[in-house]
Amino acid sequence: MLRKWRWSLLPISVMLLSAADQPWKDKESAEWNEDDTRQVLSDSPWAKTVIPSVDNSANNGQRRSGGGMGRGGGIGIGGIGIGLPGTGGMGRRGGMGGPAGGGYPSGGQRGGHSSDPIQPPTLKLRWESASPIREAELKARETNAPSIDDAHYAIAVYGVPDRMAQGNPETLARQLKKQATIKRDGKKDLKPSSVEVLQREDGPVVVYLFPRSQEITRQDKRLEFGAQIGRLHLTQFFAVGDMVYKGKIEL
Repeated sequence: MLRKWRWSLLPISVMLLSAADQPWKDKESAEWNEDDTRQVLSDSPWAKTVIPSVDNSANNGQRRSGGGMGRGGGIGIGGIGIGLPGTGGMGRRGGMGGPAGGGYPSGGQRGGHSSDPIQPPTLKLRWESASPIREAELKARETNAPSIDDAHYAIAVYGVPDRMAQGNPETLARQLKKQATIKRDGKKDLKPSSVEVLQREDGPVVVYLFPRSQEITRQDKRLEFGAQIGRLHLTQFFAVGDMVYKGKIEL
């Protein structure tokens, strides 16, 4: 009985420790150490980790249609196979085609033509326009952080694979804009006014800009951000009541 009682206290103690270890509540940003800064940027009410679902039906469709997969070869752009006769089976990244398999011998993964399902990447989401995120980025000396104006809420998605953000930047941004929303209970969905795709050395960053003219308040309670990037479908919830910094809601 004593052993069971001790084990029952463990989850409570862990929750108390977690609640106390929130630098954005207990410290000024000037007092944040490296661990505090990392936590604000990766595991806080404004920063989440999400593993998206992947639409692998596109792979099967390519194999059936021969787009970038069959003997005729093809060019894959942005993860979409386009069968072009006489291309000699060029792979998506320009690899010379082999027999009936695509860009590399046996249709290997390097040519982007494997029949194996794509494994989802781990993405990082940040509510980029919130002041604790901006202050943590300054603290971490992230000189290439996205620039955000005061007229927009901004959510940035990090960790997007290069192949999901290829093609003409303006065309890509228009497509991504159509495939993103912030949902609120009992209210009209928020749609981004624009999307920016930032090409960085460590990979592309997709920034969704939502007009602040459609104000988000504490009464909204829970926000559901949803987006599609190529074959990736992601959904993440944000609790407005937790997004408090220096006594006020920060978004």
